[in-house]
Amino acid sequence: MHTMESRDEDRASTPEELWLTHREQTAWRSFLYATTLLNDRLSEALQADPTIDLTLGEYEILVRLSESEGHFLRMSELADRVVHSRSRLTHTISRMEKRGLVERVRCSDDGRGRQAQLTEAGMTLLEKAAPTHVRSVRELLLDVVGHDDFLELGRILGRAVPEDAPIGIGSPPPHVGPDSQG
Repeated sequence: MHTMESRDEDRASTPEELWLTHREQTAWRSFLYATTLLNDRLSEALQADPTIDLTLGEYEILVRLSESEGHFLRMSELADRVVHSRSRLTHTISRMEKRGLVERVRCSDDGRGRQAQLTEAGMTLLEKAAPTHVRSVRELLLDVVGHDDFLELGRILGRAVPEDAPIGIGSPPPHVGPDSQG
């Protein structure tokens, strides 16, 4: 038997309402907690091995550079692909450059901008880190929710990102046209 309160909680809130329903708030908090926890644990898995010692953000930068033609991207394009501010990316790239994983060079096409170039050491480390990363994705998410729900999760979350979001393997950067600058 449903009480008046439980029937109220089964409904969806409307955009005109200020608050989410109790169940919506619980779902939102579960999403925030899970994504933060997963990002932390995925990063911890990469950092636990002292021969890898990458954050999840650094790993993603290596992946994006490895997928790009010539293994380089304009800094602005790379920032868009990894969803970093320009200043955050610059700081991260500086740290990675000190380790010899990437280098910053003038853009070959116009000489005005800067691009991040994956080094041989960066590619070697990425190849070493990839099995650890994939194992942690499996253990922490894929094996927990199952194949079908994992794909469904990707489909659902895909609706919350722009249509041109650079989420595909080797995807082009968003909002890049002939007049864009890096």
